Amino acid sequence: MLLKPRTEIPALDLPIVGGGRFNLSARAPQSFSMLVFYRGLHCPICKGYLRDLDRKLEDFAKRGVDAVAISTDTQERAERSRSEWGIEHLTIAYALSIEQARQWDLYISSSIKPEEPALFAEPGLFLVQPDRTLYCASIQTMPFARPSFAEILQAVAFIIEKNYPARGEA
Repeated sequence: MLLKPRTEIPALDLPIVGGGRFNLSARAPQSFSMLVFYRGLHCPICKGYLRDLDRKLEDFAKRGVDAVAISTDTQERAERSRSEWGIEHLTIAYALSIEQARQWDLYISSSIKPEEPALFAEPGLFLVQPDRTLYCASIQTMPFARPSFAEILQAVAFIIEKNYPARGEA
């Protein structure tokens, strides 16, 4: 485990679908940057997960949370994800390298089906504080058992209201 709460997170600067770049160090969210690492175009569970987040973006924004979805996919695959999945508002970053994924403690899988890339990162969700320290993380070894965005919205509201500190750094 490389990342611990209350410690600085790795730099992240990636291209985004539609042009431009997602540079985590240039972000200034009121509460958190929420980084949602997803498996890629080949994953039907990612489709539903990111569509749910896309519908809840305004609720996250009201709580000061800036969200981005990130994958190891190529530009073409990331663009297809956005269009084929009906993602309207969510920022989608792509071209995360396997080395970068490992810096974020993400699990890496090898393809088992022809439509999967040779290597890709498994899911992870990170809340990063404005000072670029880790608040919390949820990392999976496969596409299942991800935290629900409805629960994360409730958690963020609680964290803000109670000024609840990051935990798990010991």
